[in-house]
Amino acid sequence: MNSQIKPHQKNKMTLGAQAVAAALVFSGTSAYAENNLENCEKDSAVICESKEINKSEEAIELIKVHGSKTSVYLHDASGDIRRVAELVDTPQMITVLTQDQIIEAGKTDLKDILSAQAGITLGTGENGNAFGDRYIIRGHEARSDVFVDGLRDPGMSTRESFATERVEITKGPSSTFAGRGSSGGAVNSITKKASVNYNFGRVDAGLGSDEYKRVTLDYNLPLSENTAVRLNALISDEDKPDREGVSNERNGVQLSGVYLPTQALSITADAYYLDAEDVPDLGSYFDKDERTPVKDIPVYSQASDFLKSEVKTFTLRTEYEVNDNITLYNATRFGDTKNGYITTGAKGTVRADSDPDAPGAKTIGLSTHQGYQDVSYVSTQFNLFWNTSVFDVENNFVFGFEYSDESVNNGVYDIEYNNPTNCITSGRRGDSAGYCILDGAGEQLDNLDQLMGRTYSRGDNDAVLDIETVSVYMLDTVHVTDQLDVFYGARLDNFDYSNEATSGGTSALYAYSDTMYNGNFGVIYDFSEDVNVYANYSTATNINGGETDLGANCGYGGVCGNATQVPDSDPERVENIELGTKLMLLDDNFMLSASIFQITKNDVMESVGDDDYATLGTLNTGENRVRGIEIGFVGNITENLSVQFSATSMDSEVLDSINDESIGLALSNFAEKSVYLQLRYELNESFVVGGDYAYQSEMYAGQPDSAAGYDSVNNRYSIVVPSYQVVNLFANYYATDDLTFRLNIGNAFNEEYFTAAYRSGAFMYLGSATSTKLTATYEF
Repeated sequence: MNSQIKPHQKNKMTLGAQAVAAALVFSGTSAYAENNLENCEKDSAVICESKEINKSEEAIELIKVHGSKTSVYLHDASGDIRRVAELVDTPQMITVLTQDQIIEAGKTDLKDILSAQAGITLGTGENGNAFGDRYIIRGHEARSDVFVDGLRDPGMSTRESFATERVEITKGPSSTFAGRGSSGGAVNSITKKASVNYNFGRVDAGLGSDEYKRVTLDYNLPLSENTAVRLNALISDEDKPDREGVSNERNGVQLSGVYLPTQALSITADAYYLDAEDVPDLGSYFDKDERTPVKDIPVYSQASDFLKSEVKTFTLRTEYEVNDNITLYNATRFGDTKNGYITTGAKGTVRADSDPDAPGAKTIGLSTHQGYQDVSYVSTQFNLFWNTSVFDVENNFVFGFEYSDESVNNGVYDIEYNNPTNCITSGRRGDSAGYCILDGAGEQLDNLDQLMGRTYSRGDNDAVLDIETVSVYMLDTVHVTDQLDVFYGARLDNFDYSNEATSGGTSALYAYSDTMYNGNFGVIYDFSEDVNVYANYSTATNINGGETDLGANCGYGGVCGNATQVPDSDPERVENIELGTKLMLLDDNFMLSASIFQITKNDVMESVGDDDYATLGTLNTGENRVRGIEIGFVGNITENLSVQFSATSMDSEVLDSINDESIGLALSNFAEKSVYLQLRYELNESFVVGGDYAYQSEMYAGQPDSAAGYDSVNNRYSIVVPSYQVVNLFANYYATDDLTFRLNIGNAFNEEYFTAAYRSGAFMYLGSATSTKLTATYEF
């Protein structure tokens, strides 16, 4: 299982051919590809040279591209071009979800795609923060560690998959590649790109239960031998199953183009736009008396509720082959996102003694959660790939430079309630008038969506943030012997941070600069062509206030400390040790991976308060650790049976904290065990059946990177998200070579389950009930 290094393969051909070869993954049909290769000698040099790369990782999806009857769940190369070895020869757990797998699973939002995977959980934001998606990988926040084609996708927004070719999940710290953050891992979405190699079109049109409607277009058009364009478009609308009035609407387009002016130069560009308008649902809440989430809660969303994201990006990539051993690459992106939400929460409460209708009666009260975030950014990444020998040992160097500037405006809406309150409830701050969805007799009121009569207008900013970062890094893969490879890298990030936050009418400017250093070192040893073992050490760093949506809220990743303390705080430091093995079996059609790992986060920032800070002189008072094992396998077991499987068993512990009672407790939002299995079986040339299964053990709510909330009086965790298991089914019918029908049944056994909880239990996100979708795919 000798390493097959991508720069070597790339440098054996022109960059024009590289772009063509990449198209084998991104577009076309297998029949067309086979004919094209057979007739290679009759075609241009650019087309012909793509014949060689079909033997490499760039062609892994050739046998299944848009409509062929054999699915491919296995992909053997990273979408990050800086990872030059194949995945089987990379000393880290990296999961790749192919387009086939995503489509057949019936999931479209990145949140749903990721949350089913083993080792990943969902979290809620502070005060019902509904900005986009919040992921937790191996117990650590990853909501700011989302990348698109290797460039960070900052801010919180809705992320769709209509223009996505693959999704890549890196497990474990990877700041050498990612920069700040990535304590538990990172997510990289690989987009669809134009190709000169194919002329194809595909339309997917779906209808289903709960007013589901979705149409996507994927059309690639070569304009000449060296120019092509590709259009991806989306129109989608659906209600949440069994939650009438809760809905998701998506409209999007991506236009991609490629230009190959010479055989050594490749220029690609894409413009992306997404408009997402949802009526959100905060689900249910945790009943602290019954120790369980309240089930069968009615839909209480208000007519004014919304969650909107507008995303606009433009990306330009240039690749130039200087010679057979040196390649230059640049990717530059300009982005602008606008996000906003007003959503309603429901929680159990008690009518106060002063309530005129039913003093002392249990009821369900409503609350409002809201905010907006505008993000504009520019980022550019330069890489130099250099393949050379040092003391007769082959090295694959990557030298890189990155610059990014992220500007974020967070704010709130001015809200008026135009309908009279209908109850008085008691709470920590005494009695207060509010809105309850039950009358004095405990019966549900009519027209719940009109209860509050809310109107709103955009208010002032309450946090204006800017992070400017300059980074340099070096990576190297050293082929010591035919059996031994060494991987190492180092990265320096220098940043200037500014965050003007306003609270209670008082503004404070948090400004500081710092330099972070990170690295990785790994060894991989081949016992045979099919089996290897590896060891890996890697680091990550988190900065004070690194989460862009929280202003000066320390507990959820905002700024910790006051304006004087912040510049003196140290970054959080993460160390990862991982031992593992990877096997390529069944004629390289099936990959098995297993690893044991330990992630330790030191210098965790906590809210220590001014008095304790005066004594301690630091905000970095916490430490936590995650230990675990992960097993995965993916590929074709037989010609007819494809599988993707992953399972994790982990343990977390708070090792140190300003709060002594937290030491020894588990991390919040952390599931010790999780499993994901997706199967696909080809019955015959016309029919395919399959499905996926997801299991997640129970977890406990709390603030990120902190101990889960704990009831020391009763010796138990305060808020419990119960374990769950969900089964989804699908079936494909290939009516003709051009027409395919796919049936998806989501949550086939109608399991009521909850995916995340706020630290107080005031709201718990509710998983989707059973749904049915029928999609017709026509290729032309």
